[in-house]
Amino acid sequence: MALRLDDKKAVVAEVAAIAAKAHSAVAAEYRGLTVTQLTALRKTARESGVYLRVIKNTLARRAVEGTDFACMQEGLVGPLIIAFSLEDPGAAARVISAFAKEKENDKLVTKLVAIGGKVYGASELERLSKLPTRDQAISILMATLKAPIEKFVRTVAEPHTRLARVLAAVRDQKQAA
Repeated sequence: MALRLDDKKAVVAEVAAIAAKAHSAVAAEYRGLTVTQLTALRKTARESGVYLRVIKNTLARRAVEGTDFACMQEGLVGPLIIAFSLEDPGAAARVISAFAKEKENDKLVTKLVAIGGKVYGASELERLSKLPTRDQAISILMATLKAPIEKFVRTVAEPHTRLARVLAAVRDQKQAA
């Protein structure tokens, strides 16, 4: 069913608002997927904090105009589903990658990956999907900051520990004799 002009404007405004606050985007061709498969993909995306939308390419081009994802405009051809990561940069890539790896969903083909105002080919999907989440990045940073202090404390405490072990060994040797 064709959309009226007001409906088209509403769709463009909705997608533009999402694109303005998204961290990354993935466009994938969904030709050959069943409704059941697309419903499963949408459910997974919702649970992961990913905005997923099938939208006409002309409307998508207008929606991403003026955002970091304007670089995607030339690549928006064919039947595409667009996924925007709202919580962390790798979320959309993880959802699309995991879904496409399942045997029955092999018809979902990634076409574009965009992050930071640059568009990349489908080969970068795996790299983007391996980016840590915010919580993982914070824990990696904290572990890195904590490591030198832990090593220092162990170094300072080591002579005392060795002395205690030597004294215990001497005590055990004298008790045995």
